[in-house]
Amino acid sequence: MVRHRIGLDRLAIGLSGLCLLHCIGTLLIVATMASAGGFLLAPEFHEIGLGLALAVGTVALGHGIIVHRRPLPLAIGAVGLALMATALTLDHGPGEALCTIVGVLLVAAGHQLNRRALR
Repeated sequence: MVRHRIGLDRLAIGLSGLCLLHCIGTLLIVATMASAGGFLLAPEFHEIGLGLALAVGTVALGHGIIVHRRPLPLAIGAVGLALMATALTLDHGPGEALCTIVGVLLVAAGHQLNRRALR
C-alpha cells in the first residue's frame, strides 16, 4: 500500500513538472505568438490542472501524514496548492506566472519530502 502512495507522489511531482513547463512555455509562446495564447491561457485548462493537483495532493499527502506523522510535507504542499489557487484569481501576466511557478515548486517539494518520509 505504501508503494502505491509513493507512486502518487511521483505522479504529483511529474504533474508539477508539466505544470511548470506549461507555465514557462506559455509565457514564451504568448510573447512570440499572441494567437496561440488563447488555448493555453483558457481558464478551464488551469482549473482542470488545479483540480488534478488538489485531488492527487489530498490523497498522497493526506495518506503520508497518517502513515509517517510528519506534518512538513503536507504543510509545504498545502501552501503550494494555495498559491496555485491564488494564481487563478490573478490576471494573466508575470505575477500570475510567478505565483504558479512558486506554488508548483512547493507542491513538488512537499511530495518529494512525503516520498522520503514514506521510505
